[in-house]
Amino acid sequence: MPTESGSCSTARQAKQKRKSHSLSIRRTNSSEQDRTGLPRDMLEGQDSKLPSSVRSTLLELFGQIEREFENLYIENLELRREIETLNERLAVEGQAVDGAELSKGQLKTKASHSTSQLSQKLKTTYKASTSKIVSSFKTTTSRAVCQLVKEYIGHRDGIWDVSVARTQPVVLGTASADHTALLWSIETGRCLVKYSGHVGSVNSIKFHPSEQLALTASGDQTAHIWSYAVQLPTPQPVADTTQVCGEDEVECSDKDEPDVDADVSSDCPTIRVPLTSLKSHQGVVIAADWLVGGKQAVTASWDRTANLFDVETAELVHALTGHDQELTHCCTHPTQRLVVTSSRDTTFRLWDFRDPSIHSVNVFQGHTDTVTSAVFTVGDNVVSGSDDRTVKVWDLRNMRSPIATIRTDSAINRINVCVGQKIIALPHDNRQVRLFDLSGVRLARLPRSSRQGHRRMVCCSAWSEDHPTCNLFTCGFDRQAIGWNINIPALLQEK
Repeated sequence: MPTESGSCSTARQAKQKRKSHSLSIRRTNSSEQDRTGLPRDMLEGQDSKLPSSVRSTLLELFGQIEREFENLYIENLELRREIETLNERLAVEGQAVDGAELSKGQLKTKASHSTSQLSQKLKTTYKASTSKIVSSFKTTTSRAVCQLVKEYIGHRDGIWDVSVARTQPVVLGTASADHTALLWSIETGRCLVKYSGHVGSVNSIKFHPSEQLALTASGDQTAHIWSYAVQLPTPQPVADTTQVCGEDEVECSDKDEPDVDADVSSDCPTIRVPLTSLKSHQGVVIAADWLVGGKQAVTASWDRTANLFDVETAELVHALTGHDQELTHCCTHPTQRLVVTSSRDTTFRLWDFRDPSIHSVNVFQGHTDTVTSAVFTVGDNVVSGSDDRTVKVWDLRNMRSPIATIRTDSAINRINVCVGQKIIALPHDNRQVRLFDLSGVRLARLPRSSRQGHRRMVCCSAWSEDHPTCNLFTCGFDRQAIGWNINIPALLQEK
């Protein structure tokens, strides 16, 4: 009788196993709906406090997880069968490999190599699958909490600072390297006023606490106080932009920057002469702010000093010296006569003017690189951000060490704190904006996609807690400012 060779027998066994496996897969696919349908019906029948849309999303995600693990299980079985087939071939045809009998050690080495490949493939597949599922869940959450509402486009160079007026009518102000400051209607995105009194980059803008006055700092070594009068246009319906919000990282070139209409700022009234010019610095004035009450203003400069001015007379009241390198920012307390200045010397200083006869200073050391900004919060806290990629929360009553530290993956620019809700907005060099609470817990990241979000470095952020549509604004070196709606109750609930 004719006999089958070893190789033919092995081929037939492999063919039968593949056929059996294909039948197994068909049976699995045909019964998948029956198996997953029962838990879904049971879950839908149960009482739940979750909204129907959230439950539907969760059920879909859990279904994806089940399908991914089932595919992994099937692939695992197939790979194990291939390993068994390989071991059988090595056992039967071992002498024909290289003319010598393979030792048990060599067989074990080959089997171990196959097992290692299997393990690596399973790990790679698992990570890819779970990453996709988690990413989709994060994107859904981000869309529900943070939504882009309006873009403010009209500057011809990067925007260094953004601020919101504290009096009616509430307008948005931006300061740009194109030597201008613009005031915007928050609802329509229309430019209302253009200030062109500076001959250098406009590095910051702040609104008077009770009057329609703006304070701008410039690279021309001055700070200007100028008056504005605006009439808000009729609001237009806000476009729905939630369908393209997401957290996808997209590499964008300079060609992707927003197109600037040449008539955006030329059609609005232009102010060319300030009411008051504050002069005394010997270098770039990088920031300026109003003291509580609005009768005095403080400026910070690259000449390593900060100056306190009388607004009515423009006279220098105090020269604040002590920093070893250029200043980067200054900020005033909303209710007390306190000033905080930050510097490239890795420190920030607290200046106390509550006693008219004397002012004291405290030095805070804790960063290892430039302190890009330091701002006040409610109570006795200060939050500082640095190029060392950290944000620190300090208690003014104990400045030895921070009470919270936030570590990030990119340098941090001008931060801002939502005083009422105690939420910190962190603009980054890497185009991201992240939200944290004062205890250092990360709450959210503003969505970014190929069509939305900043395309270059984000320079500054500003909260507007009372505005019904936009409550957070950001600006960047992509020449645009963006208004966001942050669902703060939902944000804190997720926390």
